[in-house]
Amino acid sequence: QVQLVESGGGLVQAGGSLRLSCAASGRTISSSAYGMGWFRHIPGKEREFVAAINRMGATKYAQLVKDRFTVSRERGKYTAYLQMNSLKPEDTAVYYCAAGGTLDSVAQVWSVGTWGQGTQVTVSS
Repeated sequence: QVQLVESGGGLVQAGGSLRLSCAASGRTISSSAYGMGWFRHIPGKEREFVAAINRMGATKYAQLVKDRFTVSRERGKYTAYLQMNSLKPEDTAVYYCAAGGTLDSVAQVWSVGTWGQGTQVTVSS
């Protein structure tokens, strides 16, 4: 069992920045949180992949955000971060942390092992 606790959401003006954090804990953390990632749910749309990172630092990004967002984690640790720069109103969404056994498993909605509770990000124009 793994638990994920997110923080860092909020309200920001267009062009601003926010950093989200996700801390994983639990008995099976070393296998269940090898990959950690971020998804977002925009009202009226499907939940979509944003970015992911594994314990060794390999990353994946959605094309829409790869030049503005950076995913990171301390090597070997189980806290992941999503630095979001140059935010746009269309980035407004609930952002969810995700954990899984591989990098690929946290890059697709259907294969995520554990979800966080979500944190609201609102970008005003």
